Amino acid sequence: MSTPAPATTGSAPAPDKTWLNADRIFLVGLLIVPLAYASKFFSGGALTFALCALALVPLARWMGTATEVIAHRLGSGLGGLMNASFGNAAELIIAIVALRAGHVDVVKASITGAILGNLLLVLGAAVLAGGIGREKQTFNATAALSGSGLMFLAVTAMSIPDLFHVARGEAAVEVLRPMSIGISVVLLIIYALSLVFALRTHKHLYAGEDDDSDDMPPWSQKKAIFVLLATTIGVVVMAEVLVGAIEPTIEKFGWTHTFIGVVVIAIVGNAAEHSTAVMMALKNKMDLAFNIAFESSKQIALFVAPLLVLLSVPLGQNLTLEFSHMEVVGMAVGVGAATLIGIDGESNWLEGVMLLGVYAILAVAFFFIP
Repeated sequence: MSTPAPATTGSAPAPDKTWLNADRIFLVGLLIVPLAYASKFFSGGALTFALCALALVPLARWMGTATEVIAHRLGSGLGGLMNASFGNAAELIIAIVALRAGHVDVVKASITGAILGNLLLVLGAAVLAGGIGREKQTFNATAALSGSGLMFLAVTAMSIPDLFHVARGEAAVEVLRPMSIGISVVLLIIYALSLVFALRTHKHLYAGEDDDSDDMPPWSQKKAIFVLLATTIGVVVMAEVLVGAIEPTIEKFGWTHTFIGVVVIAIVGNAAEHSTAVMMALKNKMDLAFNIAFESSKQIALFVAPLLVLLSVPLGQNLTLEFSHMEVVGMAVGVGAATLIGIDGESNWLEGVMLLGVYAILAVAFFFIP
């Protein structure tokens, strides 16, 4: 009589329960989309705004997942370019819809909020989550500081029109638009060169950790393209409904356009990056977590913002790179705080708390700005 073979332990890695649970949550979250659209005809106010904001979270998540699958199959060159270009597609779509509707202040505030959300909220949550139970985590400080250097450049570009207006007074108003267009062209050129730096000449700096290709859904290329197109259409529709409910929401809660853009819309747009960065940090992959936060901020500042300025011309809207004093200070503080955390290549949970604290302080300040 043969004895049964002993059970093997550790022969195969256990499935990632956290990822599977998150996947299911975002899949079920898509059910909010038809509810949000239907509420447009029955409510049309703050409830519609809230439902659309919730619906945009899973849509942005699946749009990002489809983009990653397609990019992974295209290879490091074209794939990296696609990931970089479509990484903030949801934020760009929401901003274009708001710009068409004439909500210039909301668009500017959403740019500020997206930068602050990635550098402080997303990165802070990732550093906190990854640091719990660990003495410290390490990452590539050179890559992190490269991203913070580009963010310093972006903040400089966005502060120049405001400083010019302060120095010249009303005489500066008529030149702010052509000045912003010129600065936007410079930023887009620098963004393109930064892609060459990251994807070609110095890609070894960003190869500290393998990406989690095993965690990607086993989709075919056709399915990924279909999901990308479907979620893009969903984001456009939800953005249209959300923008239409901004004014009723402001009247009901007493919020300002600045607070809506800096905090609410920015958090909705950053939801996909937020969950991914936290999951990478929990797996002790801080290179990826830092890369997500800095790259997303860089895309907003060097690609989305200048692109919106250029698009505002055919759309007949006067969008410039002149931000309010508080927005400029907030972005400078956010870049400075993230740089301080990344300068030594190590992080701990208290530093995550500090980043979240800075974000909370700025959010309170923006709440009271008229």
